Amino acid sequence: MLKVGLTGGIASGKTTVAKMLAARGCRILDADRIAHQLMAPGQPAYEEIIRAFGRGILDARGAIDRKRLGEIIFADAARRAELNRILHPRVIAEIEKEFARLAAAEPEAIAVVEAALLVEAGYHPQLDKLVVTVCSREQQLERLMKMTGLARAPAEQRLAAQLPLEEKRCHADYEIDCSGTLAGTERQVEKLVEELRRLARGAAKG
Repeated sequence: MLKVGLTGGIASGKTTVAKMLAARGCRILDADRIAHQLMAPGQPAYEEIIRAFGRGILDARGAIDRKRLGEIIFADAARRAELNRILHPRVIAEIEKEFARLAAAEPEAIAVVEAALLVEAGYHPQLDKLVVTVCSREQQLERLMKMTGLARAPAEQRLAAQLPLEEKRCHADYEIDCSGTLAGTERQVEKLVEELRRLARGAAKG
């Protein structure tokens, strides 16, 4: 099995590329979805996050309001690091479990971890290959504002909270340029998948 990381800046095209990879048979592990599940009421991370951030982050049903929590962590690097300390080890443990399951069931699988903070979490050396999605900062801002409804200033604050794209690119084995058309991105993904399939077959043979 081939373990691949898919990362990039916020609103840089990761999810679009992940969908294209899934359509070509790659197994996608969505770190954000895993984190969301770990934050659900009754999960250990839920209680720890409430102890760290207070009950003011809960909605009327007692679930963690991710928008409210986001406003706190994107405004304060120390609080952001605190949340990452709680979540990252648990997310990584779940990813490792899924890797083990896939390796046993599908030896030639291409397992792709989609995560914004792969490099920040220091997990990328555990993977066989790292793919980084790239686009211009202005495109990121425009996409982020459109996706979230944020004004420009808070959108810029969220971009600034992440590792600079250039630093992520230093660790990349492959880049997907998401600044152009969807068709252009598709062509790059198709070429990438051909290469990953070749590597996955080699890994399965040992």
